[in-house]
Amino acid sequence: MKRRIILCAAVLMAAVANTFACTNLIVGKNASADGSTIVSYSADSYGLFGELYHYPAATYPKGTMLKVYEWDTGKYLGEIEQARQTYNVVGNMNEYQVTIGETTFGGRPELADSTGIIDYGSLIYIGLQRSRTAREAIKIMTDLVQQYGYYSEGESFTIADPNEIWIMEMIGKGPGIRGAVWVAVRVPDDCISAHANQSRIHQFDMNDKENCMYSPDVVSFAREKGYFNGVNKDFSFSLAYAPLDFGARRFCEARVWSYFNKFTDNGKEYLPYIEGKTDTPMPLFVKPKHKLSVQDVKDMMRDHYEGTPLDISNDFGAGPYKTPYRLSPLNFKVDGQEYFNERPISTQQSAFVFVSQMRSTLPDAIGGVLWFGLDDANMTVFTPVYCNTDKVPYPYQQENGDCVTFSWDSAFWIYNWVADMIRPRYNLMVEDMRTVQNTLEDTYAQSQEGIESAALKLYQQNPAKAKEYLTNYTHMTAQTAVDSWKKLGEFLIV
Repeated sequence: MKRRIILCAAVLMAAVANTFACTNLIVGKNASADGSTIVSYSADSYGLFGELYHYPAATYPKGTMLKVYEWDTGKYLGEIEQARQTYNVVGNMNEYQVTIGETTFGGRPELADSTGIIDYGSLIYIGLQRSRTAREAIKIMTDLVQQYGYYSEGESFTIADPNEIWIMEMIGKGPGIRGAVWVAVRVPDDCISAHANQSRIHQFDMNDKENCMYSPDVVSFAREKGYFNGVNKDFSFSLAYAPLDFGARRFCEARVWSYFNKFTDNGKEYLPYIEGKTDTPMPLFVKPKHKLSVQDVKDMMRDHYEGTPLDISNDFGAGPYKTPYRLSPLNFKVDGQEYFNERPISTQQSAFVFVSQMRSTLPDAIGGVLWFGLDDANMTVFTPVYCNTDKVPYPYQQENGDCVTFSWDSAFWIYNWVADMIRPRYNLMVEDMRTVQNTLEDTYAQSQEGIESAALKLYQQNPAKAKEYLTNYTHMTAQTAVDSWKKLGEFLIV
């Protein structure tokens, strides 16, 4: 496993630990405009260097061992048995279009197991290398933690393929107790859903084996620990393992509310929950008022609550230039009085972001597109990365700089450079950025049908040629976007 993070200084350790990080948005195939399943993810961390990960397909002799390193810190956790066959993974999507994202909810701290070998990040990328469907990924991931132990805190996973999307929530059992308690619920095809650092699965139908899976002891373990003492039908995974507090409601669930508010007519109904006026949670999933496009999801990943009661572009902290960004910590005191800032979906500490488009109507090699960007979704360009890509575009490669080494060849640094110029004078400069951003993304969207039509013809003749064609296109769009962003940076300086 590649190491995910390079910590710049000890101060970043505290920043990472105290950051409300990551957002996943979900669109079922009958809720999307083109029949695709859609999943988004932002990897938010002050200490994470943005890059596009790649794990090539491979075969291994029986008995080969895989070293596991914690995704957040690079700490060596131990060894597990390697699979005989692994699949190509680029970013968070594999060659069968399976996509996995996550948000950390933490939950009860006493349930973390420091003796486990599998952390949540390793679980994602090992799961992607070994699975051909979402259901298979769930089985592989849960089997891994049962066999080797779960190292991380409570976690929500989005696990998707071209036909199904599941939300799985998992937490350990405490120091030295092997395995985890977990529940996975399928999102209906005609619904949207989301999670953002707070457990969202409450009651679930234990008799619906087709749309719900769970560990055998998910309820009994909660009883044993004193987290729950009611009847099974009233059991809430969220209430038992991740009791709600102010931050979980306002900094985390509020991001889900913003998504539901945008695409349903239920925003006013759910707002009292965000404001702390009721403890009745929002539904896990809802039907949207219209079908969502991939662009709708990209735009939502750029959200700062604009036009809602939580809009941060017009409050005192926005300053004269209406900036929708706030520094951490979100809580602060003035003259003994405690205040807080909102935490929107789009945030300056993102390392990378993607919107995954998965389509059952096309061969996997063509149907799976990871629309990928570095840094904050609001100030990046989503470029298409096809799931059969077996070489990372040069600007997205790991070797181009790190979090303390600037590189003009690194997309992560170029997007950060431009964003850092815009944020202090936001409303004076953001439209210049938006013009370039829209032009590039519109060009890629308009080209998609033609590119994929040509790739399909090649695929029918020679799949290897189609793979080469789409890999070259992936590289070209990544480089074009970075080159355009360099020009934008030069324009902004002048």
